Amino acid sequence: MAEVQALVNELATKLRKRKVEGSRETARLTAELFRTVISQQRVSSAALVEVVRDVGQQLIAANPVELAVGNIVRRVLRIIRDMDLSPEVGGLTLVSQGDDGDIVEEDDKPFLLSDAISQTILHPPSLVAQLESKTNLVCHFEGKADKTPSSWQFKHQIIEGVNDLIEDINTCHELIADQALELIHQNEVILTLGHSRTVKKFLYAAKEKKRSFQVYVAEGAPKHLGHVLANELAEKHLQTTVIPDSSVFAMISRVNMVIVGVHAVMANGGVIAPVGMNMVALAAKRHAVPFVVVGGTHKLCPLFPNNPEVLLNDMRCPSELLSFGDFSDCMDFSVGSGSPLLHVVNPAFDYVPPELVSLFVTEIGGYHPSYIYRLISDYYSADDIVLQQKPAS
Repeated sequence: MAEVQALVNELATKLRKRKVEGSRETARLTAELFRTVISQQRVSSAALVEVVRDVGQQLIAANPVELAVGNIVRRVLRIIRDMDLSPEVGGLTLVSQGDDGDIVEEDDKPFLLSDAISQTILHPPSLVAQLESKTNLVCHFEGKADKTPSSWQFKHQIIEGVNDLIEDINTCHELIADQALELIHQNEVILTLGHSRTVKKFLYAAKEKKRSFQVYVAEGAPKHLGHVLANELAEKHLQTTVIPDSSVFAMISRVNMVIVGVHAVMANGGVIAPVGMNMVALAAKRHAVPFVVVGGTHKLCPLFPNNPEVLLNDMRCPSELLSFGDFSDCMDFSVGSGSPLLHVVNPAFDYVPPELVSLFVTEIGGYHPSYIYRLISDYYSADDIVLQQKPAS
């Protein structure tokens, strides 16, 4: 366990020092860590849930702004709960008795609770059958508490589920890019803001499939990551135009579609995106230009923007806006003589409400913002929405 805790501390330190770039990389590292944590555990499912929760809280506390960490924690918890409820876990196979008295395995049939109840009512079991089932049930749970092949299979299936999650994270860019031809048409003008790897792969895929279109890239001040994206697109022979953020409203009337990447997708369909994105969304809404968000399902957050666990913003270093020499004369360095004359505020994110978003494109398809709640119910358990347990008063 000391080795596992060292790995947890190492990732927590990287998150705290902002050394992990991007939600996708953060999600992948978090999922790989949980795979290691689960492989080292020899406990029941209930205790395993608590271990994952404890590790998750340490990682979330290291960087509360990176919502992808909490998303992966909840996804892993959902995998554990689903495997624990699976009728095939632990070598348990549902069987039914045929008309001729033979036992028929139900591996290929879904087990429904209503079916079991109706069978019990229509065909009450005999006293001998009840005694045998009680004996088998006791033996099953007694064996489950020890290190038996059934408990090993339970952990193995959880690890397989986490491996599938890691594979989904690794391939999300390619699966999203495969849908590019459905959205980008010939001779269209696309607008994007900043630098998004998902958007870049999306545009690359359309270009490789012989679609001719133009791209307007808003520079994404103050880091000006749009300059990086524009250079990368130009190297792929895409017609690219760099525009300042302040001219988005002036240029939006020439645009056919806005395609952007985001930091997180909230439960109400709103998004947390790089700063300046709300301005782009408002301009697109004003001119009836579709505002399309591309991103993997690991960015789906089951929390609402007003949830206390959600930090909607992160304040970056003032030096991204002004060098120290430019405003050093406005600073008061004497002790206790008052506040500085100049304040520099450099927020990292914007919140874009769901009514400004036209479509979400994920690796499993495109969805309207009103459908996000359904995706969240598919990926997360209601028991894991709140990870921080309130102390008992």
